[in-house]
Amino acid sequence: MGFTLTFIELFLYGLMSAAPLLLFFVVIITVIGQVAGRKEGWTRLDSLYWSFITATTVGYGDFRPSQKLTKLLAIFIAFCGLIFTGIIVALAIHAATEAFKENSDLTVKEKIETIRHGEVAQ
Repeated sequence: MGFTLTFIELFLYGLMSAAPLLLFFVVIITVIGQVAGRKEGWTRLDSLYWSFITATTVGYGDFRPSQKLTKLLAIFIAFCGLIFTGIIVALAIHAATEAFKENSDLTVKEKIETIRHGEVAQ
């Protein structure tokens, strides 16, 4: 339980630290999605939906850009979404690594040896 709480604390701290950068990407994805949606004749909500489906690389295909400019914008949105996701994954990995360091009284090698010998690990 200690590892989990430490991880959550460190992850939330990382998210707060990176909030301006993450917010920047959310704004870029939203604005470019609205521009693309206006060019394609979609509603604002459909444009918002499409931009975040594209940014997360899910891409259901229910809305597809048909013009050259909006196709290029879709590529840029996807690239921004990959960076956004990469930042969150990096924050999670960092938090997990630090939480493991804080909550580990044995090294990984010592834990493996304990498990191999059938001893109860604490």
